[in-house]
Amino acid sequence: MSQPGPTSDALPACPDGARARELLARKWGYVLSGAEVIPLTTEVLERELRGHLDELCSITAADPFDAAAVERVGERVVALGYVGEEGLRRTAEVLGGGLPALPEFQPADAFADRIGRAIGALATGFLVAIRRSVLEQQERMQLSLLKAVRDAKWNLRESQARFEEVVTSSASGIAIVALDGRLIRVNSAICDILDRTADDLTGTTLFDLVHPDTVGKLRDALRAVVDGGQDRVRQPQRLLRVDGDVARISMTASLLRDADGAPDHFVVVVEDGTELVLLQGELNRQALNDVLTGLPNRQFFGTHLESAVRRADPEHGVTLLHLDLDEFGMVHDSLGPRTGEQLLVHVAQRLTSLLALEKAMVARFEGDRFGILVENTAATPDIATIAAAVNRELAEPVYIDGRGLAPSASIGVVRSASRHQDHTELLRAADQALRRAKAERRGQWTLFDPAQDAVDRSTQALAVGMPGAWEQGEFAVRYRPVVRLSDGGVEGAEAVLRWERPEGPVAHERCVELAERTGFILPLGEWSLSTAAGQVRWWGRGGGVAPQLTVSLTAHQASDADLVSRVVRVLDTTGLPANRLVVGVPTGVLAVPEAADSLGVLAEMGVRTALEDFGFGPDDLAAAQDFGFGAVRVPGRLADLGTRRGAGCATALIPVLRGTGIAIVVDGVTTPEQATWWREAGADLATGPHFGPDQPAADFHEGFRARP
Repeated sequence: MSQPGPTSDALPACPDGARARELLARKWGYVLSGAEVIPLTTEVLERELRGHLDELCSITAADPFDAAAVERVGERVVALGYVGEEGLRRTAEVLGGGLPALPEFQPADAFADRIGRAIGALATGFLVAIRRSVLEQQERMQLSLLKAVRDAKWNLRESQARFEEVVTSSASGIAIVALDGRLIRVNSAICDILDRTADDLTGTTLFDLVHPDTVGKLRDALRAVVDGGQDRVRQPQRLLRVDGDVARISMTASLLRDADGAPDHFVVVVEDGTELVLLQGELNRQALNDVLTGLPNRQFFGTHLESAVRRADPEHGVTLLHLDLDEFGMVHDSLGPRTGEQLLVHVAQRLTSLLALEKAMVARFEGDRFGILVENTAATPDIATIAAAVNRELAEPVYIDGRGLAPSASIGVVRSASRHQDHTELLRAADQALRRAKAERRGQWTLFDPAQDAVDRSTQALAVGMPGAWEQGEFAVRYRPVVRLSDGGVEGAEAVLRWERPEGPVAHERCVELAERTGFILPLGEWSLSTAAGQVRWWGRGGGVAPQLTVSLTAHQASDADLVSRVVRVLDTTGLPANRLVVGVPTGVLAVPEAADSLGVLAEMGVRTALEDFGFGPDDLAAAQDFGFGAVRVPGRLADLGTRRGAGCATALIPVLRGTGIAIVVDGVTTPEQATWWREAGADLATGPHFGPDQPAADFHEGFRARP
């Protein structure tokens, strides 16, 4: 097989993304056509929405974010048909759940803020288009009314009948208003808006119905119309209902003149915008709050955190806790999503109740993660008390469908007293502390440690930079001698990695540790095996003597479902005989079914296997015999076992192992005394600094031919 590139396992996002968008557009079209009257075929509607969705995704992913462009998308969607408030609500629901699931917006938490802003901007575009439609309807209504009034001057009886029909049947509130503001006549729609009768309204003034804060603004506008400064006045207003409540309306007042052209009266059209305002408020709330629990979401929490840090008490500061429910997936997978959602709601309620007496915000971030921000005072409990109280509160079972559930929480904690602290850095620090808390045990909390964080970030930077370094040729394979203890001869070569960084080389054990963190160990390990196998095969060309090749696998490699395929590819490509390869696996992976199956297949192929990290315990001995290993490898930490208590256990087990045909290999031998002790104890082979450093291929082969 040709050498894989460092990013060869990553599939292009485009095809899957296109399919995901197509399905989302289809769902959007189905939901929208079920809620609104749209004069388009299903195929045409889906094609139009797919185009709008592509544009929306491109804008959302672009930098900087262009809210105005998203608003224009919302306006074009409204223009497809009679799309109103219900269509807006359905669109927000579909896209609010669908956009975070698209491949281009993964991981979802990294795009949560942009998606929330995009949906908000899309809603604004909807509302602008809906409002424009309303105003156009009002404009057409005005023109219709004006025409009706003019006709009435020419044919009074006919025009009065027409005017009566328009006023009576209109869904908009219509009032005939005298120049001094008195209501001369009103229709039933305006009565419904104000919850008053026509008799109650007739004779009162328009200014009596308008909120006191805007009476002056309306009076000045009507006066300007009478004086000829403008043709009509259009204002958002608040009218007072009979119960004192406020109706938010859009008002248009047009001046009608008599036959001589003198101002006669106003025709006022009122459109009730209360539901539209409430809908906009609800959309804004959903953009900032978690729909399931009602708690603030991560976007809202981040904004609040930023302001809280700026106003924090310089002595006590703020405390940020990042919670993750331990093994929540077990509840979700075994009892179903409904039970999981009920448990999340319960946790949200418990946390809110627990911190009710503190100046605190509880938020749900995503999945089973929550955030808590406490603005500390002198009376605020210490961190240990708060963390213990959280798990104590959650430990009380809640019964859902007859099952008592009591999740524990791992908690990352960061405390800050600086008003200049970046809130995004605080969130990152809390997340890092949570990772450390979960790595240790369940139900524990960890305080953010800046020094440890610097080490972790340096390690993570090394780990994520490995693919690029590999592509640049900074990695090399070195060969570690596997020596016979009986005569000091070289039995084999263990392939190890070396990273030649400009800042200094990185040894094999560190390379493996870093690559194991990210999963890069799989392509890197296959490349290392292929390189070493090809080298050993080359050494043995023409009947030459070549060493046995040993490769140690990590837990990730040993449990890889494609392990056998990888080994077969290497053997086929390089031509190395299977019996010249020794594959070592750690004891911890034997419980993984895939790992055990792969070992069996490799053994049937003729590949030799070794059990690594052998500690001379009864379980280790049983595993070595049950799985048919040809060798066991004693870890370097036990190389000085001869100087410790318990050495007798090893000397007693070694004959047992050798009696079953299992060879004993000792790693990490550093002194002649260690080598002598293990030889006398009955060990067969050894590696370590005592037998020489890891060497390039040419140097190793030269030494291999020179040694007995």
